[in-house]
Amino acid sequence: MRHPQTIRLGQSTPISSYVAFLFAIAMATFLLPRCLAEEPQNRPNVLFIAVDDLRPELNCYGKSHIHSPNIDRLASSGMLFQRSYCMVPTCGASRSSLMTGLRPTKNRFVNYLTRADKDAPGITTLNTHFKNNGYHTVSNGKVFHHTDDNVGGWSEAPWRPNAKSYQLAENQKLQGRKNAKGKLLRGPAFEAATEDDEQYADGMTAAKTIDDLRRLSKQDQPFFLAVGFMKPHLPFVAPQKYWNLYDRNQIQLPANYKVPKDAPAEAIHSSGELRAYHGIPPQGPVSDETALSMIHGYYACVSFTDAQVGRVLSELDQLGLRDNTIVVLWGDHGWNLGDHTLWCKHSCFESSMHAPLIVRAPGIQGGTKTNALTEFIDIYPTLCDLTGLEKPSHLAGRSFTPLLHDPDMPWKSAAIGRFQSGDTIRTDRYRFSEYTTRDGKQTARMLYDHEADPLENINVAEQSSLTNEVDKLTTRLENEKGK
Repeated sequence: MRHPQTIRLGQSTPISSYVAFLFAIAMATFLLPRCLAEEPQNRPNVLFIAVDDLRPELNCYGKSHIHSPNIDRLASSGMLFQRSYCMVPTCGASRSSLMTGLRPTKNRFVNYLTRADKDAPGITTLNTHFKNNGYHTVSNGKVFHHTDDNVGGWSEAPWRPNAKSYQLAENQKLQGRKNAKGKLLRGPAFEAATEDDEQYADGMTAAKTIDDLRRLSKQDQPFFLAVGFMKPHLPFVAPQKYWNLYDRNQIQLPANYKVPKDAPAEAIHSSGELRAYHGIPPQGPVSDETALSMIHGYYACVSFTDAQVGRVLSELDQLGLRDNTIVVLWGDHGWNLGDHTLWCKHSCFESSMHAPLIVRAPGIQGGTKTNALTEFIDIYPTLCDLTGLEKPSHLAGRSFTPLLHDPDMPWKSAAIGRFQSGDTIRTDRYRFSEYTTRDGKQTARMLYDHEADPLENINVAEQSSLTNEVDKLTTRLENEKGK
């Protein structure tokens, strides 16, 4: 048998042999990781954490009054995206857009009841793509809005906890009543009770996820484990100990607890999601006392969910999975806590569109932040890159993997979203929104200068000095929004 000649540097070997040797080394260095990545068992796991109605009012986002030590810990070991934006500020539509990687349109991903499998038939969703490429995919809690949406994309039947909405008997009695028109009424908008975490839906979801991590850690197959926490979604129900983290006397109404100057009527809604709760007037403003109680309750629920996130992350570490698991934490959209007199989401304001995003991945420096404008449709292609999966051709987003290595590099110059008749674009300096009829006729518009007015208190769309800026943003929004 003829054996390959060993090349020894420094001997009188032809230069062509040196070149061949160096080329072989280079190709091996390049191809080996790719070959390994093609084997499913060598790919990193994915822990995909969704939090309902979570606005970026967290300690890691500079809001020191919020107790969020576990999400802060994740941010300190990963990258925090300071300007990440949802595509539609309502849960079903936002989640469907993210999970398909498609932009919303006037006829696609419209409201909270949206289903990805109905609005985007034939599109391979994120979970399905991972399942098709050798991942064991699991859904715990609220991932898609509907439990039976894209069921085929999960290796196991999607699971949700069977838990009471309220812990106190008097509040349980209030839930499920009907008004004179037959509309189903809910219990109060907030509750504090001296119960253990696992009496609540999110506590149960954390426990189920911990059990799954222990089980999945024993498999050779990589996992895509999605866990969706419900709080701080209404009602603001959390154990008393999380309410006790906040001094009620230190809680204040928002600085922009008023309709923005010159804001169009189309921009301001009646906070309809809130109106079905007991003790909330059917129309008009809530009392200051109720407003402060809701803010307090929202904070308590954020801290409660933060504790559940911490339980899951701690188990990931205990199992030795941290170094081979990508963790993505995202809120499905922002939330108004009295901002512009609004409660809930459902608007084109920054407070509805801006949502938290944190990514931790093997080989990525932790404790970094980026100011780059990012969109939730960018998450799908990014996870493909990080796991070595080919990206489906339908994806509308852009992988932000380069940002994970260089957070200050030039990036997108705009993030675009929409809600009902409004389309909105966020640039480095401005947020511009326009409202149109079904046939495309403009009815109103808003422009907020975030350098001068970060709380969006003054609509400057009609200022003559900004006519050129408005025209440019109008054209760009028309060209780049989902059709």
